[in-house]
Amino acid sequence: MILKKNPVYGYAALFAAIALLPLLGAYPIFVMKVLCYALFACAFNLLIGFTGLLSFGHAAFLGTAGYAAGHALKVWGFPPLLGLAFGGLAAAGVGLVFGLLAIKRSGIYFSMITLALSQMLFFFFLQAKFTGGEDGLQSVPRGQVLGIDMGNDLTLYYVVLAVFIAAFWLIYRTVNSPFGQVLTSIRENEPRAISLGYDVDRFKLLAFVLSAGLAGLAGAMKTWVLGFATLTDAVWTTSGAVILMTLVGGMGTLVGPIVGALVIIALENKIGDFGQALAGLTGVQWFNGLGESVSLVTGLIFIVCVLAFRRGLVGEAAALWERWGANRRGA
Repeated sequence: MILKKNPVYGYAALFAAIALLPLLGAYPIFVMKVLCYALFACAFNLLIGFTGLLSFGHAAFLGTAGYAAGHALKVWGFPPLLGLAFGGLAAAGVGLVFGLLAIKRSGIYFSMITLALSQMLFFFFLQAKFTGGEDGLQSVPRGQVLGIDMGNDLTLYYVVLAVFIAAFWLIYRTVNSPFGQVLTSIRENEPRAISLGYDVDRFKLLAFVLSAGLAGLAGAMKTWVLGFATLTDAVWTTSGAVILMTLVGGMGTLVGPIVGALVIIALENKIGDFGQALAGLTGVQWFNGLGESVSLVTGLIFIVCVLAFRRGLVGEAAALWERWGANRRGA
C-alpha cells in the first residue's frame, strides 16, 4: 500500500539492490551493459508507452550518440561527463530533424519514415571516416571523473548507475508532470486533445526529441563503458530489439523496460552457457547450438508474451497484485 501511494520508495529499493549486485558477485561490465540498454528501452517507452508513437528508427539515436561521444572522448579529449552530454545532445539534434520530417504522419506511416531515415543514417555511418566503417570506433578512453580514474570497473559501475538514476528520475518527473499528462491524453484520444486546444504536433515533437536525447545518452554511455562503437548500434535490428525489450517488460510502465532489457541481454549473453548445461543434463547435443539461435529464442519469447502476457511481465505482475489485493479486501 505504501509503494502504491509513493512508488519512490520502490524505485529506491530497486536501485539499492542494483548497487549491491557487483558486491554479490555480478560481473560489473555485464550489469553496466544492461543499464545502458535499460535506459535505451526507457527512452523508447517514453515515446510509445506514454505518447503512442511507434518509432522503427530509434537505433539511429543510439548509434549517433555512440559515435559522437566516442569521437569527442578519443579525438577531442573531452572529459567523460561532457562527452556523454555531447553524445546526448547530438542524438537530440538528429531526433529534432527526424521529428520535423515524421511527426506530421501517424500510424504505420510515421513508423516507416523513422525506419527510412534511420537506414539513411546507417549507410552514412558505414561510409564516414570518423566512424571507422565496419571496423568501428575503437579504443575510446574512460578518462577521469572529478579526478577519479575510471579504469576500475567497480568505480565506473557506480558512476554509470548514478547517470542512469538521474535519467530515470527525469523520465519519472516527465511522466508525472502536466506535460506527461498531455502526452497521455494524446495517446488515449488525440482528437480530444486537439479539441481542448493543445498543439499536438508540438507536444509530439518535444516527446520525440526528449526520447532521442535519452536514447543517445544510453548510446554514449555504452561506448564509454565498452570502449568502442560499432555499426551494430545503428542497424535496424537494434530498433527491433528495443521494441522487444519494451513489450516483454511492459509497455507504459516505468520499470518494465528495465526488466525487458535484463531478460533480452541476459539471453543474448548467457543462452550459450544455458544450452551447454541443458546438453550436459539431457544428452541432447542440439542444445549446444542454442547460443547461435538467439533470434529464434527471443522470437519465441516475443510470441509467448503477445499471446499470454500482453501487458508485459511487469504489467501482468501489477495486474495480478491488484486482483489479489481486491480479493483480499473483499474477503
